[in-house]
Amino acid sequence: MENRSERFKRIATKRTVDIIDKIRILGNTSNKSTYEYTEADVAKIFKTIESELKKQKSKFTTKKTEFSL
Repeated sequence: MENRSERFKRIATKRTVDIIDKIRILGNTSNKSTYEYTEADVAKIFKTIESELKKQKSKFTTKKTEFSL
C-alpha cells in the first residue's frame, strides 16, 4: 500500500517530467526557418509561464501572516 509521501513523489515526478517535455516541445518553435515570431511574442509566453509557475510554487510554501490591530 502506498503512503501519501510515496504517492506525492510518484505523481509529482510524472507531472514534472511531463511539464519538462512540454517546455522542450515549446522550444522547438524557436526555429525561425519554420516559425515567425517577435520578441514581444516570446516575452509574453515566458512572462505567462513564469507567472503561473510563481503562483503554483507559492502553494508549496507556508506563509504565516500575523494580524494585529
